[in-house]
Parts: sequence; C-alpha cells; structure tokens
Amino acid sequence: MIGLGWGWAAGAVNDVLTPIAFADLRNWEADDHAAALSAFRMSAEAMLAKPYKERVLSPSIEDMAAVAARAMGASAAADPRGFFEDNFAPMRVERDGFLTGFFEPVIRASRERSAAFPVPVLRRPDDLVEVKGTSRPSSWPEDIHFGLQTVDGLTECPDRVAIQDGALDGQGLELAWLADPVDAFFIHVQGAAKLDLDPTLSADDPARFMRITFDGKSGHAYTSLAKLICERDGIMPQDMTADRLADYMRGLGAEIWSLLAQNRSYIFFRQIEGQAASDGPIAAAKVPLQPGRSLAMDRTLHMFGTPVWCETDEPLPEDETPFARLLTMHDTGSAITGPARGDLFVGSGEEAGLTAGRIRHRARFVMLHPTPRS
Repeated sequence: MIGLGWGWAAGAVNDVLTPIAFADLRNWEADDHAAALSAFRMSAEAMLAKPYKERVLSPSIEDMAAVAARAMGASAAADPRGFFEDNFAPMRVERDGFLTGFFEPVIRASRERSAAFPVPVLRRPDDLVEVKGTSRPSSWPEDIHFGLQTVDGLTECPDRVAIQDGALDGQGLELAWLADPVDAFFIHVQGAAKLDLDPTLSADDPARFMRITFDGKSGHAYTSLAKLICERDGIMPQDMTADRLADYMRGLGAEIWSLLAQNRSYIFFRQIEGQAASDGPIAAAKVPLQPGRSLAMDRTLHMFGTPVWCETDEPLPEDETPFARLLTMHDTGSAITGPARGDLFVGSGEEAGLTAGRIRHRARFVMLHPTPRS
C-alpha cells in the first residue's frame, strides 16, 4: 500500500474516520438545514450530470449519486434536517483540524494595457497539459505537474520568474490588466476574482464585471509568501492577516517582484460567461461557491459534493459563538492538504477578504457519508 503521510495507508480508513451520531454534533439541531440542503443540491445536480471521482476517504460514487438524486426531490426540501439524518452517517475525522477562510477578490481592472494597468491576468496557454505518472519525463523534478505539449514533445512550462520576464508575451493570453502586482498575487492565491472593468456602470450591468476562475498552472510547487515573510521577520503566523500582508507587500515598492519570484507557481485563468453578479465564483466542483456554506478540502482524500460538519472552539470574526455548521465540499487548493484541513468560502469583496484573512481556527470535521440502501 502507498503511505499518504498521516500514519495511514490507502484503504486504512478506520484509523481516520470514526462513526458517531448526529447527537454528537454540537448544536446540530440549531443549524439552518434548508441553507445546507441548498448548497448540497448545487453539487448534487452537477454530480448527477457528471459523477465526481471517488477518493481514499470518500464513499462510493454510486451511494453518493443515489442520495444526490433523493436530495432533488420535494420530500428533502420539506424536511431538510430529516433528509440529512435519514440519508447520511456522520464520520468524525480523527485528526487535529484547522480552518481558514478564502474569498473572491473584487479588483479594479481594464481590458486594455496602460500605464495605470500594467499587470496582466493570463489565460491558459493552448498547449498547456497536465502531467501525471508515467507521462512525466524522467528528467523532470517531481514537483512539476503541468507542461507544454509541443511538436517536439513535452517541455517544462515557464515558471513565475520567466513569465514575469515575458516568456509568454505575444501569444494573446491576456484576459485583462491590473493596476497592482499585489492585486494579482491575491487573485492567484484565491483562484478566482470579479474584475471591475467600469465602476461608472451599475452593479447589475453585465458589461461592468468580468468573472475569472482557475484554469491551470505552470506546474511548479507552490511556496507560501506569507510563511516566508513570517519566518524571515519573526512574525507570528496568526498575526499575518490578509490586510497586513497586503500592506507589507505594497510597502516593498519595486522589490515586490523579487518576493513574488520566490513562488515559482503561476496560475492561469478563464473567463466565466453567463453568471449573475450576485453568484459566487465557480468552484473546482463546477458549481458556484455559496458564502458560508462552501468548503475547500483536500481533493486527493475527499470527494466533491460531500457534506461536512465543521466545529470550532473559538468564534469566527464578527461572530459571538463558536462556529458549528453543515457545509459542502465544493472546492480544493494547493495549500489545503490533509484529511482535516478546511478552507471556508466567506464571500466577495473587501469585507469578505478581511474576514477570511482572520480565520485561522482549530476545528473538528465530520464527513457525512451516505447510508447505503438495499
């Protein structure tokens, strides 16, 4: 068996997931189960159209598809709490959990390059492909997961430094232009953004915003710049909030490019068409994220569309009581690794960003797995 790094191997699920009762979930009865069902239905509908992949700690796709179909019925909407209790079994993750938050930046942008908007947002190169297993050239480092498929075979995609120096210029990859490399940094970290192209238009005008979402990366390993700054300057990680990080980076002036270069990973985006301005960004599960109900977890371990109960010991920012809520796994992320690591989507815009940056909470996670029916 292949060891996965937390003291267990593929198939050894009992060491990680322990069956418990709904009565063991703190304040389970007080949650808004109708809101939880609405979030679950988003991915249930997508799952029925195109099944998600089974993972090491996930139930079978057949069981998930069966309960997804039941979720779309009128009886589920009539009694949302009963639907979850009748169709799922809570499975506590027996690892120390950690919850952070993420958001959709709303960033001023332009469709045209200018002195005021010099920083590009790039779409995926046409020849970018994911590299897996035996398709990886033997000479490549293990941390490279994407490459360029050329007529001469696979070649390594330029990394961040090369792209900053113009390696992909002239290919027409620019979706939009930003004023600030720090804005680009946060878009890359969050994996999505709402670009404000013309603030003079109303918020409902479809010409005002461009929605973009993750569509591939250079393939190089991700390096946390926040962690580097904390280690270098002796800052406690819990003190490095998103707003403090942004202020720090903007204070570097031209030296910002040297800092950004220390993270070789570069993110590519695609434009999302046909979304209402009020919709959340499209998640890896191919559904719009739901503020306060969508969770990112490790996609190598858990299946998209899985309901997840999350509890914290301390209140989240602006709350008075500790967090206890039923979420749905809709997303993932390079830094979201391990069976008990979650990232909560909190919404769009500056306030959401401030809230997300202050969520660094110890947490407990309980996966809801469908109860098979004969």
